[in-house]
Amino acid sequence: MTQTNERVYTAANAGELREAVTRIVNEQSVTDMHTHLYAPAFGELLLWGIDEVLTYHYLIAEAVRASRIPYETYWGMSKPEQAAFIWQTLFVDRTPYSEACRGVVTVLNRLGLNPGDGRLEDFRAYFASQSVEDQVDQVFKAANLESVVMTNDPFDDLERPVWEAGAAVDPRFHAALRIDPLLNDWANAASILSARGYNVDAGFGGQTVAEVRRFLSEWIQRMKARYMAVSLPPDFNYPDDTPRSRVIRDCILPTAEEHGIPFALMIGVKRGVNPALKLAGDGVGIASVDAVERLCAKNPSNKFMVTMLARENQHALCVTARKFPNLMIFGCWWFLNNPVLIEEMTRMRFELLGSSVVPQHSDARVLEQVLYKWDHSRRIIAKVLADKYEDLVASGWKLSETAIREDAERLLGGAFWEFLS
Repeated sequence: MTQTNERVYTAANAGELREAVTRIVNEQSVTDMHTHLYAPAFGELLLWGIDEVLTYHYLIAEAVRASRIPYETYWGMSKPEQAAFIWQTLFVDRTPYSEACRGVVTVLNRLGLNPGDGRLEDFRAYFASQSVEDQVDQVFKAANLESVVMTNDPFDDLERPVWEAGAAVDPRFHAALRIDPLLNDWANAASILSARGYNVDAGFGGQTVAEVRRFLSEWIQRMKARYMAVSLPPDFNYPDDTPRSRVIRDCILPTAEEHGIPFALMIGVKRGVNPALKLAGDGVGIASVDAVERLCAKNPSNKFMVTMLARENQHALCVTARKFPNLMIFGCWWFLNNPVLIEEMTRMRFELLGSSVVPQHSDARVLEQVLYKWDHSRRIIAKVLADKYEDLVASGWKLSETAIREDAERLLGGAFWEFLS
């Protein structure tokens, strides 16, 4: 609704529209609905600082490729030595224009440092002078973050005790229950649950289904989890005769419906295509959207959030989302988090789905990464949104600043919270 004396944009003043959109998108705070960050209460699980930024797995793969250093030589270094090697290889010996490298430059610049000086010791001195709590506050303010959603794994022996101890978690950090072991390594997960006192066996005998549901419910309640999530390979299929489908059908979907939370599927990662690179050695494969269609069609009372890793899957996923209101597609995941692909995907989604999408999440593993991932993505979201608005007013529509603000709020967090509700 247009307010009295409010700025309204039409074809007559469309030239002023782009500046307004950029300003409004930058002013809007963000809910980052999928990250690998942790609240400070989780101690060393919260990664932050320049050495962690530089040894991010994107940069490891890039530096090893550029230098041809033997894998065993790289992994034999300490983390500070690895960070210094990556800095020298990618930022001193070469121009850092890849997206992962530019991200580091943006981080340093947004923190008031001078990336062009190339003095790693100065950057380290800055981070050494910060407390983790102050750094979290500074990064959230600089990135204009309202809140983030973590990735929380009750099978992780470092993370689980923090939850069981009832640690006070910063309310800006929401939880998501990660359930990869249940779906990707069922036999081992069943053994772990059995050892923890759940009456579970890998053959689904006895009380297995009820006990897995009890396990999920207990952790949803303990974490106050906003959704359950899993990362899946490109050959994921549903339904089939695998333990994965059995757990989804009998355990995950009824538990998600009972608690009123979505089931988030991240589909298309090929684990360990180059094991010598460790975490940096994963790849991408084209998946089928058919499994998503069947999940949504057969379970209309469940809510699903889906992102897919291959560029080739994006159009079919958008079309599927048009057909199922219980499906929310989100983010430009992992290898898609590059400007050329973010813009293409954002444009496609806006044209097919309007504002009923979550256009981006940071997937950040290191605290400071949210600075560059949101700076770079905001610029693209604003650009595409301004293009769509210019097309709209050229067709005869009158666009108010209130409408622009409502769209920005929805795209940068509101659509996620609406879907959860």
